[in-house]
Amino acid sequence: MKKKEGVVNETTINSRRNFLKTSALAVGSITIIPRHVLGQGFVAPSDKINLGYIGLGKQGGILANQFLSYTNSAQIVAGSDVWTPKQDWFKNVVEGYYAEKRNVTKYNGVSTYVNYKELLERNDIDAVVIATPDHWHAIQSIDALKSGKDVYCEKPMTNTIKDGRDMVDAVKKNKRVLQVGSMQRSWEKFRKAQEMVSSGKLGEIKKVLVNVGDPYRVYDLPAEPTPEGVDWNLWCGPAPLLTYHHTIAPKVVEGYPAWRDFKETGGGILADWGTHMFDIAQWCLGMDRTGPVEYIPPKDPKAVRGLRMFYENGIEMVHEDFGRSWAVRFIGTEGELDVSRSFLETRPEKILMPNGGDPSTLFNDRGNHYQNWLDAIKTRNQPICDVETGHRSATICNVANIAYELGRPLQWDPVKERFKGDAVANKMRKRRHRKY
Repeated sequence: MKKKEGVVNETTINSRRNFLKTSALAVGSITIIPRHVLGQGFVAPSDKINLGYIGLGKQGGILANQFLSYTNSAQIVAGSDVWTPKQDWFKNVVEGYYAEKRNVTKYNGVSTYVNYKELLERNDIDAVVIATPDHWHAIQSIDALKSGKDVYCEKPMTNTIKDGRDMVDAVKKNKRVLQVGSMQRSWEKFRKAQEMVSSGKLGEIKKVLVNVGDPYRVYDLPAEPTPEGVDWNLWCGPAPLLTYHHTIAPKVVEGYPAWRDFKETGGGILADWGTHMFDIAQWCLGMDRTGPVEYIPPKDPKAVRGLRMFYENGIEMVHEDFGRSWAVRFIGTEGELDVSRSFLETRPEKILMPNGGDPSTLFNDRGNHYQNWLDAIKTRNQPICDVETGHRSATICNVANIAYELGRPLQWDPVKERFKGDAVANKMRKRRHRKY
């Protein structure tokens, strides 16, 4: 078997010892079969990173599938959600997967909790995956970091600027590894776009168009009876205590819940997809540690597109629908490049395909954003989308929402992370957390 790579710290070693001592919790009544019997590439449970999940809804289920199916050095041992039906669903799915893979009738290795803090108290959990609504990300991530756990946090990393900076500081203070779920950075298509833009193949970049969804709006849904099986006060948590509506927190998740649309719990689709597409713009332009310095909203106060942003070097970035769904367009002196999850194209075509050919058949590998994080946990190196990167991409979305809401130009200092000469906007950099 290939030797495990990277440096394992004392905390991890102790965690492994605790794992072995409490193997009934981690692997139920299953006997750990010798590796040589299980075959090449098998990683024994005692060699794996133990994961806890916080948030077991739509995105939590997707991430569970990713870590179950496409990584080889992690094991899910716990989950937390304020919905008890979602706890049951998650436990059944994960345990069913492990039972099938280990060829046993029953697997009892996943514990579930209503309050995520109980999960964080477990010393045998090495890292957590956070897939709760955006308003919870900072508090849960910081609590996890303080407990000595590495973190995979879904994007947008935060829905306020101050929360993002607090997360950056907590990662540094606790010397943990945090990966943000902006997984497009692991996709071959976007990596190729970054290479082409940064290498100057489009010439000097003058303008970038980014099409993503609408800014946030204030919560305005009619009240419905709160169903059984959910701790609604805990779901709202640090946000205002909202009235229940099934579209923001469905008991059974099919599509994506609408909490993303609202200021109190998300950042609108501008932030939900902006931390994918503005993130790509930041990356390609080499701006991962900074951001635009000026934001000019459209004159129409009802407009949901048209925000203009300017970097200090003069590059203009516009939140604009240029007719290609959620995508980014780079406009340079020598050509243009369009990129989305569905396409990568240049004008003229020879910039991308100097020898001809069909680009749609190329650049389709999605990499492995999840294994990248697990590898970083072992080596203690930075993952591909670290906490500062995630914070800067989220900040663009958060400032954009503030600009749309206030309807006036804003001057932003990305070093001090303050607005120049605008006390009202500066107050909007953070929000008071409700006591719950």
